[in-house]
Order: sequence, then C-alpha cells, then structure tokens
Amino acid sequence: MRKEFLVSICLLVTFLGWSQVEEQPLDSISENLIIVEGDSIVRSAIDLDEIYLFGKLKFPDYKTKLKYYILRRKTIKVYPYAKLAAERLVELNDSIVKIKRKGKRKKYTKKIQKYIEDEFSEELKKLTRTEGQILVKLIHRQTGTTAFDLVKELRSGWRAFWYSTTAKVFKISLKEEFNPEGVHEDYLIEDILQRAFTADRLDRQKSVLDYDYATLNNKWGNVDKKVEK
Repeated sequence: MRKEFLVSICLLVTFLGWSQVEEQPLDSISENLIIVEGDSIVRSAIDLDEIYLFGKLKFPDYKTKLKYYILRRKTIKVYPYAKLAAERLVELNDSIVKIKRKGKRKKYTKKIQKYIEDEFSEELKKLTRTEGQILVKLIHRQTGTTAFDLVKELRSGWRAFWYSTTAKVFKISLKEEFNPEGVHEDYLIEDILQRAFTADRLDRQKSVLDYDYATLNNKWGNVDKKVEK
C-alpha cells in the first residue's frame, strides 16, 4: 500500500513537471496595452478626469469669510443658468449651420429666441443685482462671448443697446467678462465652481476660456496667504 502511494506521488510530480509551461516574458508593447470594455481601440493608458485636491478654507477675518460664503451661494444659484445658456447656444449654432436659406435661418433663430426667453425670463426676474452680474460673467465663462454680444448677435444692435442701457440702470454690465487671472473675485468664483464640481454639487461644464485653475490657485493663493499674515 505504501509502495503504491509512493508511485502515485512520483507520477503526480512527473505529470506536473510535464504540464508546466515555461513562463514567457511579456512583450514590451503588450504589457502596456489596456482593453477598455465597449471600446474597440486598444490603449496604453486610461483617460481620467482631472481632479484637484483642495486645502481647508481660511479667512483673515469674519467679514471676508461672510463675503466668500455669500458669493458661493449666489454663484451656485446662477451657474445652472449659464450652463444651460451655453448648451442652448451650441444647439442653435449647430442647427443654423445646417439651414442653407437665409429666411429659414432667421425664422428658426426667432423661434429659438422665444423658447430661450420663455425658459429663462421668469427665473431671471427673481435674481438680485449681484446675482445677475455673476450670471453675466459665467455666461462669458461658458460661451466665450459677453451677454451683450450674444444679444447683439441674436437680435439687432439696437436691441442690444437697450438691453445694455436697462442693465446699467440696475448697475449690471452686459459687457462684463470673466477674468480670473486679473480679478480676484472672478478667481474666487472659479474656486467655488471647482470645489462644487468635485463635491458633485454642480454638473461640470468646462470653460471655453484659456486659463489653468492650478496656476490661478498658485497666484491668488499666495496673495490670500499674505493677507492672512
């Protein structure tokens, strides 16, 4: 019985020895390739969304802190309108390109204008002056065009003039641009947006303007630190 057991062990060891395949080194190209489910293209890397790690908010005094949180509340409130405006503008431009006849393009544009006005007007009437100005800045952030030029393009220059004049009565400039590189408040608005995107509080929509948030943070963050000292 013991002899049969030893024979069985020897046969098993022999079988395992035969069945082993010598490990082959992976091809230097193959080992770097990644197959993503649902994608027919073999990749060497996986594209990930850019994320930022945020430090804890610090303020030199209560007044500055209160001002920031008021700005954050208003920015988060009006951002969806700016995002929607950008989406509608892209839809309008994409559709107009496909319409060859000038008369039909004009008719379609008026139809879209009325739709946008019906969609926005009642809600926009509820905005405060500062919320309206932030919205104007964010429209420029999302579209690369000032609210004044958008009105001028979609309407007549005369209509844009009256829109601008009316806005001035309420101290709102439709020509205001979003400039986080040169205006500290605009940087704070961008910081608020980036934090809200990361926290999934707002749906991310990339700005069409050419600036880098990390660079802005290095610039204005240093300024904030000097203020705190």
